[in-house]
Amino acid sequence: QVQVLESGGGSGQAGGSLRLSCAASGTITFVYGMGWYRQAPGEQRELVAEITSAGLTSASVTNYGDSVKGRFTLSRGNAKNTVLLQMDSLKPEDTAVYSCFADVLALGRPRRSYWGQGTQVTVSS
Repeated sequence: QVQVLESGGGSGQAGGSLRLSCAASGTITFVYGMGWYRQAPGEQRELVAEITSAGLTSASVTNYGDSVKGRFTLSRGNAKNTVLLQMDSLKPEDTAVYSCFADVLALGRPRRSYWGQGTQVTVSS
């Protein structure tokens, strides 16, 4: 029983910035990872950024898709089980539906990823 809520989508101009946030809630025992994927029309879904951890004693690892490295930054939010995606130096090719995932162990359930509804990001030139 997990919910993933997204906010911060919208439109921006090339060279500008946007910020997305995501929060997971519910009967979560452990969070193995949270982050964002995106899918543009006619394209496969691709990783934007994720923070992962193999366990309580593991160091977290942040991964970025090649197309956003150096421009986007994923960080943990102040609230529990939240992440923030800071998107700088936007390009028109960043236009896509962005979906947040939370890879979690929920009480009484096997580990799996839960997904948000998806939020549109549109970048104009």
